[in-house]
Amino acid sequence: MTYDARNLNLTDPTTGYLHFIVYTEPRLSIASNSLNADVSIERQTPLVQEWLARLVRCKPNALHCTLIEQQKIPTLFHPCVEEDKASPSAIAGSGCVCRQTFYDPEFGLPVVGQHFKHVGEGGTDRWTYQTYAPLALRPGDTFSRFIVSGGLFWVRTEKGILSILPHQNAHGYNVGYSGGGPHALAAYLTQVAATNGKNTAAGTPYEKAHRAILAWTQSSAADRGTNELTLNDLKAMQRV
Repeated sequence: MTYDARNLNLTDPTTGYLHFIVYTEPRLSIASNSLNADVSIERQTPLVQEWLARLVRCKPNALHCTLIEQQKIPTLFHPCVEEDKASPSAIAGSGCVCRQTFYDPEFGLPVVGQHFKHVGEGGTDRWTYQTYAPLALRPGDTFSRFIVSGGLFWVRTEKGILSILPHQNAHGYNVGYSGGGPHALAAYLTQVAATNGKNTAAGTPYEKAHRAILAWTQSSAADRGTNELTLNDLKAMQRV
């Protein structure tokens, strides 16, 4: 099939998982996401904490199943040891390796949280999260600010809503070196700057990257701590 990335987005919580395409091969028992990029969240930075605070706990559904390995799907239905000491996810009494399912009410995106609790010497109690990036911001949203933090890429809209940066599968973003990741990111940021923050669809061709924005995404400065660029900053780069 053919498609136009600008006509596909997973952004409308009132209609659920809008235009989310699942790739399947029943003969091989394969079912996975086709368009939206996978995002793994391990470090709980202030931005991650803000994002986590709005997630809503929910029952597992088909899209949660695409976020984990097939053989792990039954674990989506096991309670946390803190909810049920007899859970199949319990380890040595009070340890835990459960998974919990959520959705993001702003974008309708599925989220799976994986718990690792070890109570032995030097014990730990850690959550990591797996989700998808949207293919665009919500209809009517305007890109306002780009943020790099803890290895993740975020956008804040004109209304102040935080989102994972729209990101298409196989167009990985990165910073700090000369390669495809910084090129893909620069192309996307060039697009939003050129359209005054209106066109937020992922999948911009690499050749659209503006040289000044590309120079920034490839620089070591972009890969240092938390960095932010406003829409005006990006537009000023394009005037260089």
